[in-house]
Amino acid sequence: MLNKYFKVVIILFFALFALKIEAQNKRKFKVHTIAFYNVENLFDTINDPNKYDEASPIMELKTARAEVYQKKVQNMASVIARIGADMAKNTPAIIGLSEVENRAVIEDLANDPALLEKDYGIVHYESPDERGIDVALMYQKALFVPISTSSHELKLRDSDGDRDYTRDQLLVSGYLEGDLIHLIVNHWPSRSGGEARSRSKREAAAALNKRLIDSLQSNDPYAKVFSMGDLNDNPNNSSLKKILKAKGNKKKVGFKGIYNPMEPFFKSGIGSNAYRDAWSLFDQILITKPLLEEDYSSFRFYKAGVYNAQFLITKKGQFKGYPFRSFSWGGFTNGYSDHFPVYVHIIKEVN
Repeated sequence: MLNKYFKVVIILFFALFALKIEAQNKRKFKVHTIAFYNVENLFDTINDPNKYDEASPIMELKTARAEVYQKKVQNMASVIARIGADMAKNTPAIIGLSEVENRAVIEDLANDPALLEKDYGIVHYESPDERGIDVALMYQKALFVPISTSSHELKLRDSDGDRDYTRDQLLVSGYLEGDLIHLIVNHWPSRSGGEARSRSKREAAAALNKRLIDSLQSNDPYAKVFSMGDLNDNPNNSSLKKILKAKGNKKKVGFKGIYNPMEPFFKSGIGSNAYRDAWSLFDQILITKPLLEEDYSSFRFYKAGVYNAQFLITKKGQFKGYPFRSFSWGGFTNGYSDHFPVYVHIIKEVN
């Protein structure tokens, strides 16, 4: 009888020990989404005499501009509300934007019913871009607190030596739930005139981007930097490989190095925009080495993605399978953008 009692005690002891180990192994993490979205010509209906905005798709419409503008904003907000939500259970904590005309259109986006309750703050500067488009950053005020913002001019010259005006690069530093991070929002020069002829412009943009990252790392070698945007280059182009020296393999990222989590997607044939039946992955988010460390006491990179949900894909016609854009053949399609959004999930262990 006594032996049976001891056997029961021993079994209970080991069962409780196993439960304790299992409980320790069930680590809990907080998840946030950091995203980027080229919102394809998000222009208002007001003709700004200081910009060439009359050539924007919405200004070229003959009728119903106000209704189209409202629908365009709603469509963009509906996409943003879904990016990364399956894992983070929230809209993006932070999202970079390109192809916005001014602060007013970003405010309309943030105030759309799909996003209003998230109380997004905005960082925006006017760029000297010839088309009148800018980059911007939206952030949930409850999660992120900016401490410094700045806009950095990219000075280019055309073949005649005249100034070629393009988008500035936006740098925002701040605290994401207590963690200091830095975000750079880009929209590099297009491939107008051909990839080879315009290559030097994107290499110059990459060089500016590298200087910004180097400056942050000179102040703090362990700076957590996210550089995001429509780069108009793929992960294997010289701007990414020779200038930024971005790696697609985590193990090859050295101290102060840059990791490009979008490169594996590109190698597997996944893109964010399409042209002439070929996919490109121009939309990218790059991160610095400290975000790859396995110390989850602060936010670390977990995974990346291209948000290419079915409702964002053209279902029929000449551009079947392409991103379902807003404007085509001089009219409004009730679509979204000619680019898919991209995102990264970052995680932090919680007690």
